[in-house]
Order: sequence, then structure tokens, then C-alpha cells
Amino acid sequence: MSLVRAYTATSPNAPLTPGTIERRELGPEDLLIDIAYTGVCHTDIHVARGDWGQVPYPLTVGHEIVGTVAAVGPEVTRYRVGDRVGVGCMVDSCRECAECRSGEEQYCLRGCTDTYGGLDRDGSMTQGGYSERIVVHEHFVLRVPDSIPLEKAAPLLCAGITTYSPLRKWNAGPGTKVAVVGLGGLGHMAVKFAHALGAEVTVLSQNLKKWEDGLRFGADHYHTTDDPAVFELLAGTFDLVINTVSASVDLNAHLNLLAVDGTLVNVGAPPEPAPVNVFGLILNRRSLSGSKIGGIAQTQEMLDFCAEHGIAPQIEVISADQVNEAWERVLASDARYRFVIDMATLSRH
Repeated sequence: MSLVRAYTATSPNAPLTPGTIERRELGPEDLLIDIAYTGVCHTDIHVARGDWGQVPYPLTVGHEIVGTVAAVGPEVTRYRVGDRVGVGCMVDSCRECAECRSGEEQYCLRGCTDTYGGLDRDGSMTQGGYSERIVVHEHFVLRVPDSIPLEKAAPLLCAGITTYSPLRKWNAGPGTKVAVVGLGGLGHMAVKFAHALGAEVTVLSQNLKKWEDGLRFGADHYHTTDDPAVFELLAGTFDLVINTVSASVDLNAHLNLLAVDGTLVNVGAPPEPAPVNVFGLILNRRSLSGSKIGGIAQTQEMLDFCAEHGIAPQIEVISADQVNEAWERVLASDARYRFVIDMATLSRH
């Protein structure tokens, strides 16, 4: 075990504080990664504050991790020291079940190992990317294309793949109409991807404050959900609705926006259950679904797609000591559009 500097949550209500965490020794197929940047995801806040269940404090969060390989185990074949790499929301799975063998490690039938708060193979608890270094099996490491700046690559490891995966699964492309609910960290990436895939894209946001941004990201249309007339105007319109909002929304109203055979996919996860009118699904053969992230192969596909199409998130780089302020701004919907922590600033603490 080795100690590295990190920012850590110690209770649901306490601010993150600087300290140290333990990293396991390098295994034969592991990489030691020097973390350059880590994105701030709303999930980090939900988990650290106990919104989704009990938390094994102290916990270091962060699953949008990019950096360079500092050391490799003796059996590593895919990477070399100095390679630009990333780590997303999972760091292990059984790699034996049907889902893992099909490249869907995120749906591992035995449960994939989350990047933080999960049980590692050595029995320790996984700790995330608000830290200097991380040790990860090479299978769960992604190669970051040279054309993507490292700081802009970080949010792609969660916000990127979380929105890219359902767009690919439900065949967004030319001739399809896609609505994106919410224009935040996830939503702005969904708009960029849907546009690049050739779909007709509509943003549905609480207000018109981000209207110009939405069109700049590739949206063809922008509507406010605060206006009830919008739901009447757009009823039966969309083949696919991607709900990126982590707060409660009226699912029944949004389901009514779907055409026959349309699907509403939730990628934002509110802390409380939401009621659904099943007749609304039955009468129009509509579907309500959810999507997590993507498998390792699809995540690499997404990174390569971004490099090919010049897609990157809009970010604000912060120092480590600004993370608590950044969290409050995320909760206030004041991020434009993803905070990224410069992990080199940890050395100041």
C-alpha cells in the first residue's frame, strides 16, 4: 500500500477536506496512473451526501479521471509508461459472465466494481479520482486520443459515455427526432453527440437562459418546460427522449412527447421514485427505459468518435481547494458545463 494526497468526504454534511488515502500495490496487470484532471460529476455529490444509500466514509469520489501512465505491471500488454489514459465509472468486473463477455461490463451479472465506494479484489474499498494517483487493471483503462486535451477528456469518461451509449443503443441518426431534457453536464454532451450522429435535436430546459448555448452545441430547436403549452405543441413528436436531469421531472408529461414506438431513457437519477401512468405506455406502444454508462469497448469508441468529430465538453478548470464551491454551484445549476479539477493543485495542501 502507498499513501497519496486526496480530497475526502467524511460525512454527509461536512465539506470535502484534504488528506491521504491508500492505494494498493501494483499488480501484474495493473497500471499506476498519475492523475492530471478529474471531472466533477453530480453523482459524486449524490453519493458523498448519502442521497443514494449508506456511504463507507471516509470516501474519495471522482470517476472522470485522466492522466498518464506512471508504471506498469510485468504482464501489462496494452500500455506503456507515458501513455495518455483515462478511467471512468468502473475499475473491475468478473469478466466471465455473459454481459462481460459481450462487452457490457457495466451490467456485469455479479456487479461491476465502482471506481469509488466499491469492494476491490484485495478486499479494500475503491477510492476515486479526487486524488494524485490511482491503480487500475489495464482492461478498465481507456486510451485518450492525442487530439483531445486531457482536461477536456475527463468529463467524457462519465458525462460523455452516459449520453453516447443510449443514443447509439436507440439508433439516433438521420431521420430521427431526439429531445434532450436538461442542458447541464450530461445534456450538453447529449446535444453534441445527437447532432454529430445526424439526428434532429430539441432541447427541453426549465428556462431559456441557455438557449444560445443549446443552438451553438447543435440543437435545432429549444423549448422551455415551464410553459405547459410546449407539451401540447410537441406531443407525439420524438423517437427518443434523453432525460439527463438528476431532479424529479413529470415523467408522464415527457412520455407524452414520444411518437408511437418512441423511448424515454433516463440517465439522470433523482433520489426519489417517480410515478408512471402505464396506460400512457400501452396506448401508444411507448417505452420507458434507463441507461447506465457503456462498456469499455464502447467507451473507447466514444473517445475516438469525439476525436474524429472534434467533440469536447465545455469546461471550467478549478483548483482542488475550489471543489466545495464547485459542488454548490452544481447544485445551483450554475456549472457551464462541467467542472474539472486540476489535480496538480493538490500539492498545495
